[in-house]
Formats: sequence, structure tokens, C-alpha cells
Amino acid sequence: MLNTTNNMAILKKNILAEIVKLQLEGKLSDSKTVSQIELIPEKVVPDGTIPVTGSLENDRSIVRARIVADLGFSLEDYTPQKPLADYVNQAFGRQKPTWPVLTMYKNACNACAKPHHFITDACQACLARPCKMNCPRQAIEVTSRAKIDPSKCINCGLCLKNCPYHAIIKTVLPCEEACPVGAITKDSEGREQIDYEKCIFCGKCMANCPFGAMMAKSQLFDVIKNIMEGKKVVAMYAPAIGAQFKGLKPGQLDGALLEAGFSKVWEVAAGADMTADNEAEEFSERMENGNKIMTTSCCPAYVRAVQIHIPQLAKCVSETKSPMIYTALLAKKADPDCVTVFVGPCLAKKREGMDSDSVDYVLTVDEINALFAAKQIEPSKAPEKPGKYVPTVSGRNFAKTGGVAQSVKIRLKDQSILHPLVINGLTKDQIKILSNYGKISAGELPQPENCPNLIEVMACEGGCIAGPGVITNPNLGNGLLTLYANSGSKPDADGIPQKADIEKIAKEQI
Repeated sequence: MLNTTNNMAILKKNILAEIVKLQLEGKLSDSKTVSQIELIPEKVVPDGTIPVTGSLENDRSIVRARIVADLGFSLEDYTPQKPLADYVNQAFGRQKPTWPVLTMYKNACNACAKPHHFITDACQACLARPCKMNCPRQAIEVTSRAKIDPSKCINCGLCLKNCPYHAIIKTVLPCEEACPVGAITKDSEGREQIDYEKCIFCGKCMANCPFGAMMAKSQLFDVIKNIMEGKKVVAMYAPAIGAQFKGLKPGQLDGALLEAGFSKVWEVAAGADMTADNEAEEFSERMENGNKIMTTSCCPAYVRAVQIHIPQLAKCVSETKSPMIYTALLAKKADPDCVTVFVGPCLAKKREGMDSDSVDYVLTVDEINALFAAKQIEPSKAPEKPGKYVPTVSGRNFAKTGGVAQSVKIRLKDQSILHPLVINGLTKDQIKILSNYGKISAGELPQPENCPNLIEVMACEGGCIAGPGVITNPNLGNGLLTLYANSGSKPDADGIPQKADIEKIAKEQI
């Protein structure tokens, strides 16, 4: 599957960094200089740049729309003629992020043609003609080369599968193809639209649209506003963030975030240890009570998918809170007046944060990277300021596929009772598989031999290190996470700390 995350992250970083610079300099609220935000499109797309969308004017209009999304507004309500200063003033008056967390700029959508099969010049008009012989609708005729009658074709793909020359190609819509729940469809004008009632906010459309039409609504403006107002704004960074910056040592990200203006930093791997402790305990209890299946609960995109699209599986989802929530609870308990900001690679965490009284804001890695860029902070050169609580290797490994199941396993008194299944990325096919497991749990389908009893589900293939907000290639991120988790972490073999101990040690950081 195509992944455009890094390219979009570069554009977003450049735009956000310009907004942040103006905000930090007080030039967004100064009526004499507020018009400088209107100059960002020309600064990001200067004269002489080769147009991407046909003209510099179009490119700059898309940048302008991105500025509006980066100020935290939905583009469905965007008015191009409205001065950006008006959006800035609205943002200053906003008390909390607005729903939904994802938005789309239709003018950036390419209105791609619907998926279809077509025959290329590689066709040899062979004697066997397996494409024609296997077509169930007799939609293929062969003369000098095979041709598909679009009025008869049902896009079953049998011709593609049977062509010995690989001469048949299927075109796809990257956003629709990536969406695991069918939340994206074409409108009457042929452009895509998002059904937010169906959307699970996995961010796959955003990561796979080559035109950047889908955008996350940033909360960075609000976070900086709180910092500049002198509030105690604390950062809580996910384990995956340690895999986003090369050469990063444990404690350096803490130092970089403190340098960026946060008053306190919490490593969410501490919350991951709490999640693993509680999930292992819950799993043991469920198995003793005769439950057939339990699934993990730390991926909010998966949890929302169950709530909306796989209700048969709802009773199987663990009731254990996610690492983000546990860490936020610790931060609020230590200082009820603090403003909590989760930093991770995930769009769905923005939605989970809106549902929690303990999480005030959620930033993605590309957003925090823009803040670092604006303040000229290099995390790998920041001072090491680690917290007093040292997370376990397994806690930091929550960010990769299989990490949660492994963390639960090593905490079980009897590991032989665990039969895990790891869902590595939500797809349409995986949604069907999970639906069947829901029916098995409910007794609607027979339970097969060797049926898994713990299902770990990660919406992103590879785990959180491949989230839609990352700035590092997931394959590289996987290696960086391994180095990060194994460097300075508490070895799991030394004994797993219980949740009461974690809470006590975390409180001592204040």
C-alpha cells in the first residue's frame, strides 16, 4: 500500500513551523503584523517553484487551506475569501478542540476515476485466452489484443489473476482502498467525502492520499497558547516517539520537550506498564470465568471499529485503559491543575483524548517536530533529563506489532493459558476476520481448534511506529524502537513492577 506520510509530514512541518514562529513572536495576535500569516503560502511555495497541481495559485490555495486546518478548523466549513486573521482570532477564543479530528479539502482531491481493470500493451492475444475463458460476464473480446467491455465488467479480477503475462492492471483509489470500514465514498461531483459516523480515524486515508486532501486538525496552536499563558502544560510522549529521532538516548526527548516550553514530561511507557499489568490480570480472570476471547484495548481506532462496525466483538474488548489514559491520570493526580498533552503518532488518539476528562490535547509527531523546528531544537542534542521511573523493555515495545501481547504474556503466572493472535493492521479483510471471532465468542459460530483467546489489534501495519503522524519510515522506526527500548529500560527479567509501585514512582517525579 502506498504511504505518503513522510512527504505530507515535510509540507506540514514547513507550514506549522511558520505558524509557530509567528505565534511565539506574538505576531499572530498583534493587529499590526497579523497579516504576516497571509504570506505563508508564498513562503512555502515561492515564485519559480514547479507547480504540483497545475499552477502556483492552486498550490498556494492548498497551503492556505492547510493553514486553516493547522489552526484547528474543519475545512468542510472553510471559506477561501475569509482572511486568515479571522481564523486566528477564532482560534484564540477557542476553549477546546472541535469535532471531528479529521478534515478534508475537496479542492485538493484529484477526483480519481473509480477502480477498474484495463488491459495494457503487454497483452499478447494468446491462443489460450485465459482472461476471456475465466470472465464470468463474457466482458472480454480478443482481436489483436484483449479488450474489456466496461458495461459488462464487474471488476471481479479473475482476468487479472489468470493472465500469464501480467498484462491486466487494476487501478485503485488510494484513500478508499486504504479505508478498512468504507467510510470514504465519492460525492455527486466525483470527489471523495468522509462519513464521520463510520470513520474510525485510523488516518489511513490521510497517509495514503497522494494529494494530501485529508488533513488532521492540529491542536498545536492551542497547546502553545496555553504555554504562553503561563499554564503548567505537561507533555506525555508515547513509546513510538523514541523511534522517530535518530541517535536519541533515553531522557533526551524529555530534555527537548522541556526546552520547547513544557513544564513537566511523562513517558507514556510507564502507563504501558500499567496497561500490561491490568490487562494480564483481566485476561486471567476472563479465562477463569469461561470467556473464549479477549482483545486488547489500547488502539482507539480498533476500539471505535468494534463500537461501530463489529458489535459482536464488543464484549471481548478489554476494559483496561490505554497507556495514554493511565499516564494522564497520573499527571492529573500529581497536579490537578496541569494541562495534559499526549504526543504520539496517532490520529485516533486525538479522538480518544476528546472522550477523556484527563487528556486535554493530543499532538502527533509531525506537529511536535514543527515546534522543534520553529524553536531550533535538535532532540538528539538535547540534555538527558529522564524521569525517575524507568519503564520496562516491554512497556516501550508497546509501539510495535506484537508488543502488547508479549507484555501481557510475560506478566501471566501461567503463560501456557495464552494463545495469542496478532492483527497487524486493520484492513477490510481483517474486519471480516474479527467479525467472525465476535460470532465465535457469542456462540454463533463453532469454536475451531487452536482458537486464539487473546487478540492483539493494531490499526497500523507494524504498530504505532507506522501511525499516520510519524516522520520516520516505519521499517527504520522499528529498528530505532528496538535500540531505544533496550537502552536504559528496566529488564523484564528483573521482575515486573505492579501498578501500585508504578504510581508511587511516577508521583515521585514531581
